Amino acid sequence: MKYFLGVDAGGSKTYAMIANEQGVVMGVGKGGNGNHQNNREQAENSLQQAVSGAIIASGLIKDQMEYSWFGLAGADRESDFRILRPIISRLGLPRTEISCDTWIALRSGTESNYGIVLICGSGVNSAGKNPRGATYQCGGFGYRFGDYGGGYDLSIEVFRSVLRADEGREQETVLSERLIHLLGYSSVSELREDYLDHSRDLPPHIAELLFPAADEGDQVAIGLLTKQGDELGLAAVSTIRRLAMEEDSFDIVLAGSLLTKGDRSGIIRRAIEQRVKHSAPNGTLRILTREPVVGSVVLAMESCGMRVNQEVLDRLSLGKEGLLL
Repeated sequence: MKYFLGVDAGGSKTYAMIANEQGVVMGVGKGGNGNHQNNREQAENSLQQAVSGAIIASGLIKDQMEYSWFGLAGADRESDFRILRPIISRLGLPRTEISCDTWIALRSGTESNYGIVLICGSGVNSAGKNPRGATYQCGGFGYRFGDYGGGYDLSIEVFRSVLRADEGREQETVLSERLIHLLGYSSVSELREDYLDHSRDLPPHIAELLFPAADEGDQVAIGLLTKQGDELGLAAVSTIRRLAMEEDSFDIVLAGSLLTKGDRSGIIRRAIEQRVKHSAPNGTLRILTREPVVGSVVLAMESCGMRVNQEVLDRLSLGKEGLLL
């Protein structure tokens, strides 16, 4: 029997999963921050904790791992890989591969081995792989480098909109009262003065105020979410064109908490679809419902020449429940 290890490491949590070739999950492990760009030492500790936890839970040893795939947030450029390769090497696993976490989200979200993935969580990212095997990543480096959105950017947009509404530069919005309540102020003026005096950082969960406000018909909130969807659609279209996928049939996997949990009324999704359908009418939007770590196990399996069928995918997906304990 062959055994495969998959890892999903992000800024807040790290998951590891071990499964056999039939897709039966043998063990899972968890850790904290796994993004070396946030804290290198902390990321290495989280990876060690998650991998060790999965191996102990499985009753196996490291040498029994046929292949291990690490989907890591922040694994974007060669300078990142020069840091990450020694970290993964110190785990002592026989055969390993490292990729950006976008690729495991894509593979987890589609039954095919190609497609497009859009991520909108704390930040945004877009990547794709065409049927010929070519890949492309669009963005993922923040606002200054061309991105727009995710929890951090949208929190700033909410903050700006509230201040602008208070000054009469923006229409009134229910976000004003909800923002000052969330942050513990009595007025927008008090909020402004305190942030000016102390240069406080904005918590990214401010962005969550947008969804109920938009559901109630608030035009400012609707506008910000529509812009988010339009920007994600632009990234998807750019990726599709770079990979010459305009005539292909493929899935566009929507991942990240703002897309999978926040956008219940579909404002962001509809804006994405409107952009994409003009360029790739055969592209189908799919919300990611599996844990991304499932994609890392699948990629480990495929790296050994396995064909992963629906039955194996279903078993891996059921195994994710152990991660939630």
